[in-house]
Amino acid sequence: MTATSMMDQYHSLKASVPDAILLFRMGDFYEMFHDDAVIAAPILDIALTARNKHDPEPIPMAGVPHHSVANYIERLTEAGHRVAIAEQVGEVPKKGLVERRIVRVVTPGVTYDPRALPAQQRTWLVAVARHEQAYGVAFLEVSTGDLRVAELSQDAHVLAEVERLEPREALFGPGVPSSVVRAVSRQVRLVSEVDAEAWEPQAATDELAATVGVVPVDLGTVARVCAGAVLRYAREQLGGDLSNVHGVEAYTPHAFMVIDEATRRNLELARTLIGQRRRGSLLDLIDKTQTPMGARTLGDWVASPLLATTDIEARQGCVAALVTEAPARRDLRAALSEIVDIPRIGARISQATAHARDLAALLRSLQAAPKVLQAIAGLAVLDSHRPTDLVDDVTQDLATWLVDDPPQSMTEGGMIRPEADPELAELHRLALDGVSIIAKLEAEEQEKTGIPSLKIKRNRVFGYFLEVTSAHLHKVPDRFLRKQTLSNCERYITPELKELEEKVLGADERRRALEYERFVELRQRVSAESARLLTLARALAGLDALASLAEVAAMRRWVQPTVDASQQLDIRAGRHPMVEAALDEERFVPNDVRLDPEHRSLIVLTGPNMSGKSTVLRQTAIIAVLAQMGSFVPADGAHIGVCDRVFTRVGAADDLRRGQSTFMVEMSETASILQHATDRSLVVLDEIGRGTSTYDGLAIAWAVAEDLVDRVQCRALFATHYHELCELAEVRGTVANQSVAVTEVDGQILFLRRLKAGGASRSYGIQCARIAGLPGPVIDRANALLSQFEERQPLAERRQLTLFAAGGPPPTSESAVPEVAKPEPDPVRDRLAGVDPDDLSPRQAMELVYELRGLLSGKVS
Repeated sequence: MTATSMMDQYHSLKASVPDAILLFRMGDFYEMFHDDAVIAAPILDIALTARNKHDPEPIPMAGVPHHSVANYIERLTEAGHRVAIAEQVGEVPKKGLVERRIVRVVTPGVTYDPRALPAQQRTWLVAVARHEQAYGVAFLEVSTGDLRVAELSQDAHVLAEVERLEPREALFGPGVPSSVVRAVSRQVRLVSEVDAEAWEPQAATDELAATVGVVPVDLGTVARVCAGAVLRYAREQLGGDLSNVHGVEAYTPHAFMVIDEATRRNLELARTLIGQRRRGSLLDLIDKTQTPMGARTLGDWVASPLLATTDIEARQGCVAALVTEAPARRDLRAALSEIVDIPRIGARISQATAHARDLAALLRSLQAAPKVLQAIAGLAVLDSHRPTDLVDDVTQDLATWLVDDPPQSMTEGGMIRPEADPELAELHRLALDGVSIIAKLEAEEQEKTGIPSLKIKRNRVFGYFLEVTSAHLHKVPDRFLRKQTLSNCERYITPELKELEEKVLGADERRRALEYERFVELRQRVSAESARLLTLARALAGLDALASLAEVAAMRRWVQPTVDASQQLDIRAGRHPMVEAALDEERFVPNDVRLDPEHRSLIVLTGPNMSGKSTVLRQTAIIAVLAQMGSFVPADGAHIGVCDRVFTRVGAADDLRRGQSTFMVEMSETASILQHATDRSLVVLDEIGRGTSTYDGLAIAWAVAEDLVDRVQCRALFATHYHELCELAEVRGTVANQSVAVTEVDGQILFLRRLKAGGASRSYGIQCARIAGLPGPVIDRANALLSQFEERQPLAERRQLTLFAAGGPPPTSESAVPEVAKPEPDPVRDRLAGVDPDDLSPRQAMELVYELRGLLSGKVS
């Protein structure tokens, strides 16, 4: 085999997958060449070498060991690359080139080996299509066999589902608007294509039926199209079937609270703001699950809080029972700790990549399942979560055939119990006892022939033979067949010896081959029951997630909230779960928050930086999410009227990737909130308008707050440094002012972290700057300048909201204004005070504008 012929083979295979990194099997390594090697080497942190180094143009080359390739493939797909696997197939010839072909293509959404995936992580592949005015989405997780589909009516609903499930890869059918393609593409690692035929309704239906069997009759056309397309794409990449996909779950997104990307990020539901790590997030805090599948189920619950109060109460009831019955919870968690990742093992079994240790782990899990039932035997509230089929027949089958601790290798034997199969038992006996069997036959022949010196020996030419010295040749029986004569002895064989030789010499090889054959048969039988295994796994995962919520509630003194169809939000002594958990010796200061549309729909929250305003905002939203998950909450009590959506606008940063400044990000997120919030939403806003000039920012903040109160009429918290916004409470009866209490001692401020009624009197910005470490001379200069600014501009003139027209706050009475300076009459304001905008025709409004312009010109002159 020459390098040229091998590279010709490589180039031919690479031409069939030009958009993938090709891993080319060469002995014990997978090699990459040319641009593939250049791209992959830094991602995988491996050396970039060269083939034909002495040529004028050596070929870049990088390789990874075959035994650890799964981890390298996962790193490449995590970086957004497709990876093609070219394997050696058939026997290696003595001369010429070994045959190679691409056996599968791995992508971010179609995994190579579930063992290489983070156990808690979902790996969704999504297909999006549009038919007439309806959208369809299909989410497939190859590693577990989950297939979920939904039909949607709006662009925003598609993006909301993508944000909720966070797929890694996307497929788009014809007719999907470019705006939706762009929005979804920003959320995934890779956008891929599938044959146009896959999007044809009949072809898609056929694909779906071939995979799951019976297609639900109520599945709409566009949903079937997406399901068929996503299945075909995955099957083509895998190079085989999807026998671990047994059904399609049609769901309605309207059953879940909508949480957009910004809110998930701001609340740190699954990842932290800094570093985007799971550790430190809400999910990390409440995840006390014992199984990987339980952890993924809990992650689904965090991403998808419920809307139906009956479903919420049912889940709460299960958690409450496990909180109360601590021994049952302890026994349940102990039983679950013996159970491994059944869905992902099932996927490997169905794809014929599972080894004996996988089946042994599955066996131990199935043997532990009855303990789960025993642990919850006395809790009737958990009946709907109790597994009804423990697949005892599969357990028995595995226990009968599989040894307790099988080896990793499937070709060396030692996987199957010899006593399970008579033929295997005989081969096993022969392979292990061959020496003793030969010795026994030798003794028997010595006794039969009366030749004490008779020996059974073996060489490569004759195999086993009987050797008799010349002194005893007269005793050799006729049944001995002469094979060789030497100077002092002769060698013989017998039919019995040759039969035994065939058994002994080939026994070990035949034993290994038969063991593998029996293992494959066992794996196929288990695969045939994978649908039942998945049903059992889902039940166990749900119990694990419930036990986790109960464990957290018991550990952290959380309480069961009341969740109903009202529009109340009443939290007593609420706490921020992650902040409280991070405190060492300092005690978290709890706070009450009460909102309802009739009396207090919006709270304007003021106070200095670092005082805890953002913490109060976030904890309120997090408590609502936890409550609708069915979890207990960090508070002394809570009454949550179901929120259809939770929005947050907390903090901002430049989005350079999209070319947006901090202010534009802030305005875009605020615009989305105002467009989509309803009267059942919870809106949490922090520092709206601070990214621009004071007057512009204040005007925007005021207008946003007004819109939330007047038009949207939702429950909202609005934290701000614009103290003038507190005046909104004077003209809107459902607006209340609260502030974070601080005290000042010897020029130093002390944050009390406690909410109190009324707005803050000042922002303490310079004091916060001192705490942050600004140099003393700078602090002194800032104080001096502040005094000058305050003396130079009378308070009445600094009341910026007097700039607003009739929609703003009314003039403040003289008694409310300190005696500093009397404001001059303002003809513009006086004229606007007597105008009702709703009574003006367009022509009258235009005439008023010209009149006001004249008044303003006269005032300036």
